[in-house]
Amino acid sequence: MEARLNVMASPVAAKAMKHIIAAAGALADSTLPAATRELVMLRASQINGCAGCIDMHTKDAAAAGETAVRLNLVAAWREAKVYTDAERAALELAEEGTRIADAAGGVSDEVWANAAKHYDEDQLAALVTLIAVINAFNRGNVITQQPAGDYQVGQFH
Repeated sequence: MEARLNVMASPVAAKAMKHIIAAAGALADSTLPAATRELVMLRASQINGCAGCIDMHTKDAAAAGETAVRLNLVAAWREAKVYTDAERAALELAEEGTRIADAAGGVSDEVWANAAKHYDEDQLAALVTLIAVINAFNRGNVITQQPAGDYQVGQFH
């Protein structure tokens, strides 16, 4: 399988992508736990059907010590007992933030308030930015049909 487009070969797209990549990199300096970041990126990528990001974030999370059970249950997190209340709030925010078009009014006040119980303002800002950034990556990859399966841990870091 070949991608429809090599985004990084386009001067305009490559310039824009470098800014998105930099935004993602800045989030690593936030106090939002790394495990939460990976779970959120994985869940959004599952919703969007982005094989490349699922491949990347599953492998990166596993390399960072995440368990196979927690990674495998992300798609059904509501019924899984392996996540903290804070992680569950982040996953719910990620789902509503990813499925904005499916809900009149976007992210509900209830979901936002639940996330705000577990995360401070800086962490909430990181979560919002993370959800926006992973959705941008997902959309670009899905539109251009980026192939997946050969990602190596740390390849893009």
